Amino acid sequence: MFQGETAITLDDKGRVAIPAAYREAVAKTGNRLVITYNPFELGCLWIFPQAAWEELRDTVVGYSSIKASHRNLQMKLIGAAAHVEPDGNGRIQIPASHRRAIGIEKHAVLLGMGGKFELWSEQAHQAKIQQTIGEEDITEEMLHLKL
Repeated sequence: MFQGETAITLDDKGRVAIPAAYREAVAKTGNRLVITYNPFELGCLWIFPQAAWEELRDTVVGYSSIKASHRNLQMKLIGAAAHVEPDGNGRIQIPASHRRAIGIEKHAVLLGMGGKFELWSEQAHQAKIQQTIGEEDITEEMLHLKL
């Protein structure tokens, strides 16, 4: 289970270091990760452990490509998927095309989101966290939270 927010810096080769707190958990998942686009949010990549990725991939591949929204989801998730493994220093290579697409240059934010990570450009993350959840956005499930 991944959770927490970490400001990270990309090195000159486009690598990011997985925070030490997550390295053991990543190793337990087989030390293979998959990076792909977040199809629902601008400025964000998703990073999945291999097994979680395969489950999602198999579900999305099963969607009929007759619908444009299915093709779009398949393109952004499956078509853009890149397999990576942490090196000896716990760094992973973020593909240049992925960095360009979401606007990551030097600084980013890594969020542990349960079964996956989200890698946000610094600017997109700032914009997102400054948005509040309005009363009209509250779902039935959220009404049961004890906050």
